[in-house]
Parts: sequence; C-alpha cells; structure tokens
Amino acid sequence: MAKKYYVVWKGRETGIFTTWPKCKSLVDGFAGARYKSFPTLEEAESAFGGSSTNTAASKAIKGASKPKKVKAAPLTQQQIDAMEYQVKVFTDGACDPNPGEAGTGLAVYDDNVLSELWYGLYQSMGTNNTAELNGLNQALIIAKEKLSSGQTVGIFCDSKYSIDCITKWAAGWEKNGWTKAGGEIKNLDIIQPAYALYQEIASKIAIHHVNGHVGIEGNELADRMSIVAIDAKDENLSRYREIDDVPAILALRTG
Repeated sequence: MAKKYYVVWKGRETGIFTTWPKCKSLVDGFAGARYKSFPTLEEAESAFGGSSTNTAASKAIKGASKPKKVKAAPLTQQQIDAMEYQVKVFTDGACDPNPGEAGTGLAVYDDNVLSELWYGLYQSMGTNNTAELNGLNQALIIAKEKLSSGQTVGIFCDSKYSIDCITKWAAGWEKNGWTKAGGEIKNLDIIQPAYALYQEIASKIAIHHVNGHVGIEGNELADRMSIVAIDAKDENLSRYREIDDVPAILALRTG
C-alpha cells in the first residue's frame, strides 16, 4: 500500500501526520474537523502551508535517529482566506515603550468579510506580553459567543508566547499548582482565566500563529486597533464603528 501523508488543518492537533490512526484520533468527534490525505510529503506541506511544526512526517523521511524540528512556513493571506471557518478572529497587542502604555486590538471577519473591530484594555504600565495575552483572552471570549450561535471559529494571533502559554504550558503549570521550576510565572492574572476558557472550547476551535506586519489584513487591522487603544487610553473594550474604509484604518500609526 502506498504511503500517505495526512494534513489536519482543524483538529485536536494540527500538522502533517504519517498514519491514519493518528489522524483519526485527532479528528474523530472534533466539531468542524478538516483533514485530507496526500501521496507525497511535498504536496502535504504545500497544502498545509509549509513544513509542519509537528515533525512526524519529517522524521519518517529523514530517519528518527536525528530528528530535526522543522519550522512551519508563515501563513499567507491566501491560505487564511481558504480556511473554512465562518468566523475568523485576529488579535494583537502593542506597548509603547515596553514596558509602558499597552493596548489591545481585534478584528473579526464573517465569511472573510470584515464585520467588527475592537480596541481597548488599556494599561498605563503594561508589557507587550500582557497586551497580547489580553487580546488572546478576548478572542476566546468572542469565539465562545460565536460558537454558541453554531458558527465555526478560527483565531489568529502573532504572539507565539501567548499561544504557547494557553495551549501548551498552562496545563503543566496548573498540574503543579501554578508554579514552575526556576521562578514565578508572569501574567497569571490573565493566563488563568484565559486557560479556563480555552479548556471549555478547545475541542471546537483552532488557534493559528501568524507573522505580524507581513500584510495579513486582519492582523494589520488588529495592530492598528491596539494603537487606537493606547491613544484613547480606554480600559474597556470598545467597538470601532468606522470600518468601511479599510485603507484609511491601515494608514493609521502601527504598533
């Protein structure tokens, strides 16, 4: 039987996998799961959007004796547009200087059409990490609301730190009583509620990392909203009403 490579775009874990049982374990019973098999690793990587951060496929080709972690190619606008989420939530945070005044922005798309912009969660003395974590937490809140109306949701964040805090590290920290070897866990006041919310909806959403300032519209708009938040010094989350002129918003100061 010819070998196949399984791309999971939406499941309990995303990436490229080399066995059907593994793929099946990630998508069975997962709401809105998206996956497909390919005859070659190259085709699978192209469909996934570059080499998978999951190294199973790479190990199978190169040999498991010297596994190498392959960095995923950045998502492009075209790849994001092709993802079959009904709702896409982009989030970003800014701090000027760092530490200093911090703010958060979000951009929400319905069927790839901009529908909402949000800004706020201003901190007079925050950091880039607190602003980004606030944004991811708020994206999870929005995702939960959209899921309750039966929509599928993908979240896009340019902070690897924030994503890893919530999707990887928090489980171990919680198991150890919210402690870690070697020092304190910073920003637990944001991480703990965000992780609790993530646990509620993790089986129904996917959180994707995107590179910042590479022309992905949703990320760029969320970035501009984070600066609007700093300028407005708005501690609440407020809706930005003038969303019809996207070029004008993109022309605003960047974070």
